[in-house]
Amino acid sequence: MTYVVQVDFTMNGPFGDDMAEAFADLATSINEEEGFIWKIWTENPETNEAGGIYNFETKESAEKYVEMHTKRLASFGITDVNAKIFAVNYTLTAINKGPVK
Repeated sequence: MTYVVQVDFTMNGPFGDDMAEAFADLATSINEEEGFIWKIWTENPETNEAGGIYNFETKESAEKYVEMHTKRLASFGITDVNAKIFAVNYTLTAINKGPVK
C-alpha cells in the first residue's frame, strides 16, 4: 500500500514559469527523500495558494516527509501549512487511471 500526502499553504508567489525556475532545485531534492515516488505540484495564483500531492511507499516515510517539509516551509516564513496523509485505495484508483501501483 502507498500513501498520498496532500499539502497546501498560502504563498504570495512566484507562480507558473517563475515558480518552476525558483523551485527547480527544491524539486530535484524531493526526489531523494526516503520512500518518495512522485509529486504533483499545485498552485492557484488567484487565491495565493500552493502545495502538492505526493505519493510515498510507506506511511512512515510520508509522516517523516511532512514533519521535515513543515519545518522547511516555516524557515521560508510559511506557517499555515495544511498537510494530510491518506492510504491509497488501489482498486478505485485503477478505475480512474490514477498514477499508482
